[in-house]
Amino acid sequence: MSGKCYASDYTSPTPIKLTTAVADGETAYTDASGRTTTTSTPEATYTNLKAGLIEGQTLTPGVYTWDRDVSFTAGITISGSSTDIFIFQTTGNVIVGSGAAVKLEGGALAKNIFWQVAGFVEAGTTSHLEGIFLVKTRAAFKTGSTLIGRIFAQTAVTLDAATITEP
Repeated sequence: MSGKCYASDYTSPTPIKLTTAVADGETAYTDASGRTTTTSTPEATYTNLKAGLIEGQTLTPGVYTWDRDVSFTAGITISGSSTDIFIFQTTGNVIVGSGAAVKLEGGALAKNIFWQVAGFVEAGTTSHLEGIFLVKTRAAFKTGSTLIGRIFAQTAVTLDAATITEP
């Protein structure tokens, strides 16, 4: 295991750094949730795409919104250039099935993908995700799951033999 773990009862300056990190996470969450949904076109729907069941979809740059859970049990593809931004907003949860994977193509980068989640995130065993998760409640990554990105959850992050790699 590598990385850093912090707790509010550690010696100074850890409590101040945690307070700052929480405030920054809340600011990022609020910013992402306030972004305007991309206007749908005949080629792409950005509001409640596939009623939240997005497996097999190829997602292009823009701001997507759902007023329900977002889930996939098979793969999804995020396609765009290295400068494109992707924001996925949901008032529900993000539930990723075991073995499901996010694939990037066309130069898309994990650091430019933001998942703003009002509920919780659950990544099934051996699933693979990409992006920055801004989560109002909790995030749970089960055994063997991987993430290229970061997780900012306002209540809890549970990692069960999961691997998180900074983008």
